[in-house]
Amino acid sequence: MNDALGTIFGFLGGTIVSCAEGYRVLEHPNFKRVYPRLSEAKWFLALRWCEQLSTPAGILNHEGHLAFYNAASLRVGDEQFVPVYYRTLVFEQCLKRPLGETFLYPCPWNVGKQTLRVIGLEIDPRFGRIALVQSIGKDIVPRQIPSS
Repeated sequence: MNDALGTIFGFLGGTIVSCAEGYRVLEHPNFKRVYPRLSEAKWFLALRWCEQLSTPAGILNHEGHLAFYNAASLRVGDEQFVPVYYRTLVFEQCLKRPLGETFLYPCPWNVGKQTLRVIGLEIDPRFGRIALVQSIGKDIVPRQIPSS
């Protein structure tokens, strides 16, 4: 019998259990869903972490792209949430810190109104580190959507 079967561990407020077929996430809406790779189960929990927040949040990758962002980020606009110019700077700060460390990044594009909470994680070793970013502080103003 494999010693890894039945191993349980937490990740971003969720629980992952190893099984013969792969990995189950206990918080998944489909309790029968099995992920073949641990990284896929972690990715699901990272997306869930972003989605459950009421403030703008997203996943910043090593290329400086927001690989995912939640509905609150969509309302304010990704450029207002984390402008393209600053994404690489935020990610570089993430790389200088240990995995899992949370730090605050003051936002020069929205001085006094917004700070980013940043958490550096490794979900899949094939692709390297990602940064979970969440806006904290005063609300940022939603972008204006032109009427048709």
